[in-house]
Amino acid sequence: MHDDTTRSLSFSALRRRGFLAATGVGALTLAGCGGSGSGSDDGAGDGAPKRGGRLRAAFAGGGASETLDPHLANLFADAARAKALFDKLADYDADLSAVPRLAEKWESNTALDRWQVTLREAAFHDGAPVTAKDVLYSYRRIADPKQAFRAKASLEPIDLNASRATGERSVEFVLKRPTAEFPNILAAFGAYIVPDGATEFDRAPVGSGPFRFVSFAPGRSAVFRRYDDHWEGAPHLDEIEFLVANEESARVNALLGGQIEYAHELNPTTARAHEDKGQIEIVRLRGSAMQAFCMKTDRPPFDDPRVRQALFLIADRQELVDGALSGAGEVGNDLFGKGYQYYADGLPQREQDLGKARALLKQAGAEDLRVTLDTSAVAAGFTEAAGIFRDQAKKAGVTVEVRMGSKDSYWSDILDQGTLCCYRSGAMPIEAHISQRLLTDSSTNATRWRHKDFDAQYQQAQSTRDPAERAAVYERMQRRLYSEGGFLVWGFADWIIGTGRQVKGVETDAPANTLDWARFDKVWLA
Repeated sequence: MHDDTTRSLSFSALRRRGFLAATGVGALTLAGCGGSGSGSDDGAGDGAPKRGGRLRAAFAGGGASETLDPHLANLFADAARAKALFDKLADYDADLSAVPRLAEKWESNTALDRWQVTLREAAFHDGAPVTAKDVLYSYRRIADPKQAFRAKASLEPIDLNASRATGERSVEFVLKRPTAEFPNILAAFGAYIVPDGATEFDRAPVGSGPFRFVSFAPGRSAVFRRYDDHWEGAPHLDEIEFLVANEESARVNALLGGQIEYAHELNPTTARAHEDKGQIEIVRLRGSAMQAFCMKTDRPPFDDPRVRQALFLIADRQELVDGALSGAGEVGNDLFGKGYQYYADGLPQREQDLGKARALLKQAGAEDLRVTLDTSAVAAGFTEAAGIFRDQAKKAGVTVEVRMGSKDSYWSDILDQGTLCCYRSGAMPIEAHISQRLLTDSSTNATRWRHKDFDAQYQQAQSTRDPAERAAVYERMQRRLYSEGGFLVWGFADWIIGTGRQVKGVETDAPANTLDWARFDKVWLA
């Protein structure tokens, strides 16, 4: 990890030019369309959507390595930009069920090993129709064994060599085994459809999303313009500009100062300070983000399950929620997806037990355990959680050294380096969490959880037609993760967004990563 030496910016430094300089955007940011005051009113009243204007949205970003390649999307900023430029065949609704997007419908054979997908009539930004060839090219690109695209593990059940176009707008997907939850594959994070043969995405990418490309400066700014011929209708905004501001204080002060209209991911303290005060609007997406510590199970000391179990018992989850999230969330139980379909809510809530933790460490020969906990100011609550857990561990005789990492490279670093780190996730079905993070070949397996028998259980669950029987398999898998997995899930945080008072149409019941989160095509400026 790199030391993060960036300091918080004062409000006085965040006048229009100051904010842009701080985010690395420069004067080009405000070129082109005007801000919120420039929109023309073609609504039918104060509550009706209005057309026009540019909305400026600030996200934490990934620095100079950022890309608009939708198959590489990893950060929330990546996902928001990808959603604006591209479409998927399906996406997740607020309840995490798959709903059609570019796919008009899907249906399976009785064996659940062949699925016919019919595309709706849609066009790319260059006017070319979205066809079955584009779909197959996109999925085959994602599945390329030489690449590390995010959705690769989710697409694994598809036999892409056998799958074929059965018409210009119809695809027959042949599966390697019966898969009852195939629509989740179509909605997988990062499974965007790109034009057949597309390989360049940072200069002038062509998608079928509600906005089309104008400009992109990695780590600084991206500007997209309304696509009038989008299949779902043209957005209300003329333009959307994505700005990078890794410091939460920079995003908040820019919002207060009118340099932006949308600030992604505010911390609970900030939200309480400004809620109902009239300057800005606070949107809370309840229990939207899993908060965890991630242990690498393939390297000492966490290759010993007794050490992992000891850490489970060291954590005081309520103290972490109260301290790191200022109470804006609920406790976790070392499993992803609280409240989602298939969640194993029958397992006992794990409580702190320092005596048992010490006993487990003694059995493992790790009485004087010393570990480094990687964290960063990249996400709300990370640094606070690290400090709280360090103090909790001390009571069990464990020395935790907290190491601050760079906000720009944290998410890439933690996948390959270190042994213990702060981790979070937005919403996705439990099935998708398993396929992308917990299988031997998962592309984002941060805990290095690799067990062939666990992989086989996942395949069994996928092939089980009866929902109750499938739920039973998922419960067995979660019981094992609860006992010896690498995610210490201590809480589920509210996802907090700040907007200017003129911003309308922001969905208030859309967990991060779902369809209606960051839906800038449905937002307008009053």
